[in-house]
Amino acid sequence: MAKNDQEPELISPKKPFIKDLLSTLLSLTVMVGICLLILNFVGSRVSVEGTSMYPTLDDKDQLVEDIFTYKFVRDPKRFEIVIFKLKNDPGTHYIKRVIGLPGETVQIVNSVIYINGEELQEDYGRGVYFLAGSAEQPVVLGEDEYFVLGDNRTNSIDSRYAVGKVKRSQITGRAVFRAWPLSGFGSIIDN
Repeated sequence: MAKNDQEPELISPKKPFIKDLLSTLLSLTVMVGICLLILNFVGSRVSVEGTSMYPTLDDKDQLVEDIFTYKFVRDPKRFEIVIFKLKNDPGTHYIKRVIGLPGETVQIVNSVIYINGEELQEDYGRGVYFLAGSAEQPVVLGEDEYFVLGDNRTNSIDSRYAVGKVKRSQITGRAVFRAWPLSGFGSIIDN
């Protein structure tokens, strides 16, 4: 056998397989970590169930929830659509519009909303007449409490009824974008 006719060196098939497997596992771990960071600190997907936010949102709409803003930047503002959980039902997310802010007094008289005794100028509510519920009498909000209503005021369980005052700690984020259906695709921040 001549010097240049050496047999090729054999490579063990186990080493590349293990190296590829470890590389794949590392990549998957990084991707899962990034997804968890996004879901816990940036945003998540939520689905609308029911018609309490009609006409702004429809049943089965798929939304993107902005978690980051309320967690790190600021508190909810009036008229923003917030997503929250109730203490007695932590597994369910609710979606309503912020009407009353911390420290304010909310009252509804003849389907007109009053904040600190002054009529609230808004046109989100659907229906000419809606019941005042607990807001028939003045509702005084604490320093970390919000008064929320559905846009479909005649068909919404909200702060007037079982929901009551929503504490800041119950609010998980705000609805910012409709991803589905495609006919409604886009931002809902100013709706």
